[in-house]
Amino acid sequence: MEKKKRNVVWFCTDQQRWDTIASLGNPYIKTPNIDRLVREGVAFTRAYTQSPICTPSRSCFLTGRYPRTTKAIFNGNDTYSKDEKLITRLLADEGYTCGLAGKLHLTSAEGKVERRTDDGYTFFEYSQHPHNDWPDGGNRYQVWLNEKGVKWEEIYGGKFMTMATWPPQPNPAFSGKQVGVPAEYHQTTFCAEKAIEFIKQNHDKNPDTPWLISINPFDPHPPLDPPQSYKDRLKVEDMPLPLYKEGEMDKKPPHQQKDLIQGGQDGQAEIYGELTDYEKREHFRDYYAEIELIDDQFGRLLDYLDENNLRDDTIVIFMSDHGEMNGDHGLYWKGAYFYEQLVHVPLIISCPSVFKQGLKSDALVGLVDIAPTLMDAMGFEVPYYMQGHSFLKILTGEADPHHFNDAIYCEYYHTLKGTHENINATMYYDGRFKIVNYHGADYGELYDHKTDPNEFENLWDDPAYAAKKAELIKKNFDHAVMCNMDDSMHRLYSF
Repeated sequence: MEKKKRNVVWFCTDQQRWDTIASLGNPYIKTPNIDRLVREGVAFTRAYTQSPICTPSRSCFLTGRYPRTTKAIFNGNDTYSKDEKLITRLLADEGYTCGLAGKLHLTSAEGKVERRTDDGYTFFEYSQHPHNDWPDGGNRYQVWLNEKGVKWEEIYGGKFMTMATWPPQPNPAFSGKQVGVPAEYHQTTFCAEKAIEFIKQNHDKNPDTPWLISINPFDPHPPLDPPQSYKDRLKVEDMPLPLYKEGEMDKKPPHQQKDLIQGGQDGQAEIYGELTDYEKREHFRDYYAEIELIDDQFGRLLDYLDENNLRDDTIVIFMSDHGEMNGDHGLYWKGAYFYEQLVHVPLIISCPSVFKQGLKSDALVGLVDIAPTLMDAMGFEVPYYMQGHSFLKILTGEADPHHFNDAIYCEYYHTLKGTHENINATMYYDGRFKIVNYHGADYGELYDHKTDPNEFENLWDDPAYAAKKAELIKKNFDHAVMCNMDDSMHRLYSF
């Protein structure tokens, strides 16, 4: 592809699983704007995160390097390694103007605006989450509300008023049902409006300067508190029940057995067995309602690009950092789980002037592959220290859309404070078999997606799969070593 500095709209939701898009098979939800991107671009139906948790995942896809290599293996780190180069910094060095709306989450945002690395952003409308946890104006979403003459405390109907402490600070006006702010005042709306503001500024003032805008709303991350108007779009009774097979936990790892009884994420989330079927369906209704709001605001961005003749030559990415259990396997939220609900994510990329349209690729791709693909798509050399690989030729139709990586690798290293802190695990998935090694423990997980696509039957201790388990353990070990090979010191000489 010819070297051209194309603009980039990079839309990354938080905690959205792969099976949440109407045109890709979900019959319960309406996502006309994401569906439009599917028609106008390439949808990767088997895209995977390299960590089921925010900071390591975001560190990975922003650098093209695996979480363990970047050293950002958990949420809550105070600083970010100065050795790591974000794709936005690299593009800024090539003349791009880079902006962000929403969260970044490369370092801790507990009670403060996170410490930034040299990220390349000159437009920084930061909002880690919508709650009013930064009275000094650090949450730009809250500043945006104030400019509209609106007070968060008066319009928010969710259970908690702050997420800065655990347990969170309760909302004295909570009615018993999670309800977020009206759509026009929602943090997702803020992210879209700030993105349009950024594009307008750069298109009008510097039409010859390429730009990248990174849009990172907090939704559909819990608490599931969509606007009431979006709840009303969907009927609870039409929603599915979680995927759960009675007795499946008998052969699952101890922390999952415990979380089934005490609540997901090591007791912080809902207890599956204490919810009625109506409440379980209600969780899906609220989760889908948040995604339908995301879809509407994403559509505003696409419409703006169309109206200003920017669409054909702008690379648009829609994705998420990781998924959400939402009751499947009796678990809620996230943690040291490697189920499809948590590691399998949406990824759709479009640029009508150069990429294929209406292509659905079932090749195994990782979020680690996005940064090298962007560098390649702009005509820049992919940095030698990136560990992901460019799938540009799939986008342009020059390569087989049914094969890319032989396997996907994913990591969890005591990643959440207060949750599964003694667990260090890795996952290897070859498109059929998935193995999870819990390092330092004698238990694990092994699933055969050909016979058990829902991952109900853990084959780890099944004698019939002993040889396959041994083979996959070695492949996982080899992959862990080889994919984390760090060449950033750049050997140039023989000694």
